[in-house]
Amino acid sequence: MTDSSFAVALRDAVTRRGLPLDRLCSRLAERGIRLSPSTLSYWQRGRSQPERAESLRAVSELESILKLPPESLRALIEPHRPRGKTVGRAENVAAIRQIYGTDSLHERALGEDFPNFNSGLRGLSTRDFVWLGRNRAIHRIQASQVFQVLEDGVDRVVALHSLDDPNAGPIDVVVHSGRLGQVRHEPQSSFVVVEILLDRPMRSGTTVYVEYELRFTDPQLPSTTLQRAVRHGLRDLMLVARFHPDAIPTNCHRFHQPRVNSAREQVRRIAIDASHTAHLMPSVRALGFHGISWSWPGSSED
Repeated sequence: MTDSSFAVALRDAVTRRGLPLDRLCSRLAERGIRLSPSTLSYWQRGRSQPERAESLRAVSELESILKLPPESLRALIEPHRPRGKTVGRAENVAAIRQIYGTDSLHERALGEDFPNFNSGLRGLSTRDFVWLGRNRAIHRIQASQVFQVLEDGVDRVVALHSLDDPNAGPIDVVVHSGRLGQVRHEPQSSFVVVEILLDRPMRSGTTVYVEYELRFTDPQLPSTTLQRAVRHGLRDLMLVARFHPDAIPTNCHRFHQPRVNSAREQVRRIAIDASHTAHLMPSVRALGFHGISWSWPGSSED
């Protein structure tokens, strides 16, 4: 399916003005409209189109910002039709909800971007490392991921992390591969959403690598779990937890959890080695959550 005339017109207008998507979103925010760069990217690529009242209002303001005639973009928005790329969008939503459930905290954190959450990408490899402090709290997360690009024009990766301590203070996000885009910290839902910008719009069939860190200023709540959701096609998964030498758990287990509210399965004890590290690298990466859990001295599970 070719891009809609709306997608083409928006992309051409943005190119002519030379405004980065982050800057366009800032200009919209000055006019009282909150829109993420990811949403604009999806519109430009024809992955989705404006449908809600707030989105249509954003289009009207974009016409002004991009110095286009009034209604020139809005007139190109097609009636919603569940075919073509919209089918892929629906399949993406169904796949995510199969793990997280309907109206999950993950869905609320992503907002309007949820239906297209990395929908032009397929995860191939994910590696997560966490460091815990003397107070048993995670104070640093490092993640690296490899994706296969499924469609032309993908220009960013969105990372979503659930925080054990939403009141851990400001979060320092450092991107080692890619460029840092917008960061949204949602304390009320304990989530942080990070956009990682790619060097250029990618072509279908290529792969992209991103690497980033989250550093927490003052985490206080003890952590007991490290897990990652697996949707489909993941070839490589590794989770590593490194504990402070003065705060070693009494035991550590690996597990698989098919859905967010289901019971944990395949629970097996794993070792914490001489470097105070526990890791998981499952040979079978079934749909759902794969993770490591641990218990602290004095806890009810000790």
